[in-house]
Amino acid sequence: MQVTAANKLDSVRIWDAPDSTRVVFDLSSAPEYSYFTLTNPQRLVIDLKDATTKVKLTDIAKDSKLIGKIRLSTPPKKGTLRLVLELGSPAKANLFSLTPTAPYGNRLVLDLDNTDGKSSAKKAVVKTTKRAADVVVAIDAGHGGEDPGSIGPKGTFEKKVVLEISKRLARKINETPGMKAVMTRTGDYFVNLNQRSDLARNSRADLLISVHADAFTSPQPKGASVWVLSKRRANTEIGRVFEDKEKHSELLGGVGDIIQNSDSEQYLVMTLIDMSMDNAMAESHNIATDVLSGLGKVTKLHKSKPESASFAVLKSTDIPSILVETGFISNPQEEKLLLSGNHQQKLANAIHKGVVRYFEENPPSGTTFSKQSNVKHTVRSGESLSVLAQRYKVSVASIKKTNNLKSDVLRIGQKLVIPRA
Repeated sequence: MQVTAANKLDSVRIWDAPDSTRVVFDLSSAPEYSYFTLTNPQRLVIDLKDATTKVKLTDIAKDSKLIGKIRLSTPPKKGTLRLVLELGSPAKANLFSLTPTAPYGNRLVLDLDNTDGKSSAKKAVVKTTKRAADVVVAIDAGHGGEDPGSIGPKGTFEKKVVLEISKRLARKINETPGMKAVMTRTGDYFVNLNQRSDLARNSRADLLISVHADAFTSPQPKGASVWVLSKRRANTEIGRVFEDKEKHSELLGGVGDIIQNSDSEQYLVMTLIDMSMDNAMAESHNIATDVLSGLGKVTKLHKSKPESASFAVLKSTDIPSILVETGFISNPQEEKLLLSGNHQQKLANAIHKGVVRYFEENPPSGTTFSKQSNVKHTVRSGESLSVLAQRYKVSVASIKKTNNLKSDVLRIGQKLVIPRA
């Protein structure tokens, strides 16, 4: 009687990030596995119990910076599938299995961390170096690698579209005197959602912009929107769908980090967030308003005011953060637009214009923007002369004198020139 193996290795996918490499083994059922490393030369050996494969492994690792080759080897016993990964340098291995999450089935995920001492030292320098005179904007292209994001009717991956828009936005910011862009990812790989805020913080960012092109359960919704953090669950159906999609992204791309975090650490983090987030949330709302104003001139808006939801990438306690939905990739017309390089550039230009406008009115201390002789400010709801004087560290009298104001009454939309101290 012929015995059929309980598991089958269907495919192997590799995603290279700057300091790590992720390998995903797609399987027909949940894996039973063990692994060990060998040196001289560096190898990682994975044994899959009761498994077979017909996958041609020869060229799978040809583009990887860390993995030279993946091959089969003689197993310790019949029925075991032994895989050998030949590595170009030592790397710390972390393996975990994932249950089916559309569009994928059972998976065994291998994360190889090849961060060397030089990279760590570089990161440490970033944290301790005195901030530059530039306004630093962190740009986060959503999804990536194992996580394709939403998929349009013609098969367009959100992760590819938003990376192109993010690169165009980064170029615009870097071309602006007094501004500098840093990107959380520059290629097709996944960055854990919480780590994206950490990357922004390590770069001393003054703002984090997460760029997305999400989808809805029907093709009708369309238009761009800008989201800010809500301490409560989203109060709209689309907001709740977006929150669910973020959880889906973690399951696809970053669940290993979640598994390793203890409940006590998560409660501590949430407590700190609640204590120190109010100011960042207020600034985020103002920036979102300026960005929406720019987007409304180049594309249809889904909502004319900032929306709010509980997104992990927005939960930085000390950095204003916004999430820009550049359109609905689930809408056939907008999917076509989002694939257009011309439209991508218009979106990048609009976001850039809104960001510049905000920082001209609210320049961070010690930056080139703050050293301008005067700053232009548009009065918003709830603002008064005393509030503006405190924000810009000038006197009420100097604001009134510069603008020839006869009274202390301000109106929403009024243009003011703020004298620099």
